[in-house]
Amino acid sequence: MRTPIIAGNWKMNMNLENATKLVEKIKSEATKTDVEIVVCCPSIYISEIKKIVADSKVKIGAQNMHWADSGAFTGEISADMLNDIGVDYVILGHSERRQIFGETNEVVNKKIKKAIKKKIKPILCVGETLEEREEGRTHDVVKKQVESCLNGISAEDMLEIVIAYEPIWAIGTGKTASSKDANDVVSFIRGLIDKNYGEKVSDAVRIQYGGSVKPNNATEIMNEYDIDGALVGGASLDAESFLAIVNF
Repeated sequence: MRTPIIAGNWKMNMNLENATKLVEKIKSEATKTDVEIVVCCPSIYISEIKKIVADSKVKIGAQNMHWADSGAFTGEISADMLNDIGVDYVILGHSERRQIFGETNEVVNKKIKKAIKKKIKPILCVGETLEEREEGRTHDVVKKQVESCLNGISAEDMLEIVIAYEPIWAIGTGKTASSKDANDVVSFIRGLIDKNYGEKVSDAVRIQYGGSVKPNNATEIMNEYDIDGALVGGASLDAESFLAIVNF
């Protein structure tokens, strides 16, 4: 039985005061659910947020990291730095990193390998654009992303990875893939894991859906057989909305 995982991606939002109030509210409710809760806050706030949730079930995630241990990479953050402040998860390959900052599957693959080596659990994001979907290329695009980003990853390491299917056309747009459409792609991803790693691994790997997940659609999405959680954007900035999704 896979444990559902709900992760909030704050992106470049919040100030410390509001972030503190938000996570304190989430923490107070975290004891009431068996769902795994992850808060992925801006890196500048991780240390403070980690202190607040240290004695709770809430896990902390980063929104990105570099593949190198150190070096002349101005503005970047290494896995060792994230380990120093107790990060549990890291989002890698988010569409905004791919589209705005030019990250390729090969770059994401290097980051995943480094995260695994440093005992940080990756949340690997994959998903197609609206144009790709309308052209009927969703499976081809997702297959290439999954297999390229996981190139060289062992079956043992796969058990530490969460995959988030996020159709790009549904991120921050208010549009949401129907629960059936979302589950169809998530099932396709699980089939790829089965083909490459075997049934035991594919049955264990958790696959989330992301893309305008809100309290009013969370239950329908989470009731789909192959969907194991959600990567939540805008709704994770409001405690009541995020907790409603957690308590789907």
